[in-house]
Amino acid sequence: MFIHLGGDVVISLKDVISIMDIESSNMSNHTKEFLKTAEDEGFIRRISDDEPKSFVLSEKGKKTIIYMSPISSVTLYKRAGFIDDISLK
Repeated sequence: MFIHLGGDVVISLKDVISIMDIESSNMSNHTKEFLKTAEDEGFIRRISDDEPKSFVLSEKGKKTIIYMSPISSVTLYKRAGFIDDISLK
């Protein structure tokens, strides 16, 4: 199975480690520091010029890639089949 992250980016579900919401993740100083370090070391892949709504932590082979996606984490979870029924208020 594969998941479409936005733009022309599709990755294998077996490579996905985590799907995180940007807004709630940016409240944590540890996550901010993690993403800053990842960007400095070249692990971040921006899918589009749009403001990212989520990031997907993945590993292909032994290489870590963090995709900054313009698609919400809830939508990505649904696409991945992790959530079958979710209600948003």
